[in-house]
Amino acid sequence: METLNSLFGAINGVVWGPLMLILLLGVGIYLQIGLKLMPIRKLGMGFKLLWQGREPKPAHKDSVAKAGVDKSDEDGEISPFNALMTALSATIGTGNIAGVATAIALGGPGAVFWMWITALVGMATKFAEAVLAVRYRETDNTGHHVGGPMFYIKNGLGKKWLWLGALFSFFGAVAAFGIGNTVQSNSVADAMDVTFGIPHWLTGVIIMVLAGAVILGGIKRIAKVAGKLVPIMGIAYVIAGVLVLIVNAGQIGEAFGLIFYYAFNPMAAAGGFAGAAVMAAIRFGVARGIFSNEAGLGSAPIAHAAARTKNPVRQGLIAMLGTFIDTIIVCTITALVILTSTVWQTGEEGASLTALSFDQALPGFGNPIVAIALAIFAFTTILGWSFYGEKCFQFLFGTRSIMLYRVLFVLAIPLGAIAQLGFIWLMADTFNAMMAIPNLIALALLSPVVFKLTKDYFAGKEILAGEELDHDK
Repeated sequence: METLNSLFGAINGVVWGPLMLILLLGVGIYLQIGLKLMPIRKLGMGFKLLWQGREPKPAHKDSVAKAGVDKSDEDGEISPFNALMTALSATIGTGNIAGVATAIALGGPGAVFWMWITALVGMATKFAEAVLAVRYRETDNTGHHVGGPMFYIKNGLGKKWLWLGALFSFFGAVAAFGIGNTVQSNSVADAMDVTFGIPHWLTGVIIMVLAGAVILGGIKRIAKVAGKLVPIMGIAYVIAGVLVLIVNAGQIGEAFGLIFYYAFNPMAAAGGFAGAAVMAAIRFGVARGIFSNEAGLGSAPIAHAAARTKNPVRQGLIAMLGTFIDTIIVCTITALVILTSTVWQTGEEGASLTALSFDQALPGFGNPIVAIALAIFAFTTILGWSFYGEKCFQFLFGTRSIMLYRVLFVLAIPLGAIAQLGFIWLMADTFNAMMAIPNLIALALLSPVVFKLTKDYFAGKEILAGEELDHDK
């Protein structure tokens, strides 16, 4: 285990080094400038389209068309709303609770600022990912739409780039077992053990049974569950966070001051806090920001490719909301709860730091609130990532391999619950970055397509998904 830790530690230091920060922020800034800040300017339009993109009623197609959903706009398996909920089910997870806490514990309060920056530029990245996912998606031999970075690399860049798509798929299929499976079950098992005294193995088995019942049913069942659970759990967590901030209202101004000051200044050690350089704030802020909202990672477009739409730009406007909701809203709530308490200076980190911060303001309630939120967040993340992983596996090994992947994914859940947390986090972090590299290269090379489709859409021209592509040919 020590050898594996050292190996992944060395790889992690390289892939999350300056090059990755430049790639993530650089591509995001380039796309944001190329789109003339459209993702920020059209945020309200995105929410309007999201509301219109809820599950349509087949019996009233005329009324659906009037609501803003074209009658011919129905290629795909799930509604645009549920596509975003599926993507959010994978992004709103331990990154919002444990990830934010770890960023603050290792990078100081300034890390939160860099999480925000990652989110603002990441909105353009997520928009571009979804536009390309719908534009270059295919239909497999079961009649389902499949898409994502591997397909816009294959169909957008051409067959000579197929190796890059295969590379992304390999990293994605493996990374799903880390970021979307074992990390989640491990964090939940730890929280359940500390809060309620439930053994790790039992938590793992329970999650395996519940998740298996959904995952084995495919994208439609995953989307249906995500469409119900994600809005409920997200709103409930935000309300709990707001209650804490009302209690700690006097410290909110100081918390913002810490975030902005230490984003550009090193922080000295204080109490149990070891101190942090500015580079640490940037590194952990960006890394945990990406871990949480997944902008640039290439995962979310796999869900958006299954949306019932023929309009790439419209789905892109909905997709970019995922980054805003995940980081600007949910992660900010967690960060302010932590920074308005005094616990973050004691040396605690991870989910326990968030739980203790909630508990300081709401004694007796904070720990259970975080434990339950973490369990639900992690559960939906497992659902979302199971779909991402299987589509990557399908790209590599064909449609018949899907059920094998689903079974292996479900069986890995209890193993993650009893494994060593430190190594799992390290592995997840490493494969995160390795997924992002092929995707970011593709986004940069295909950016002219994104810019043209977006310009045509806002000029009132008809934008369609492009030619029908057959996955099995």
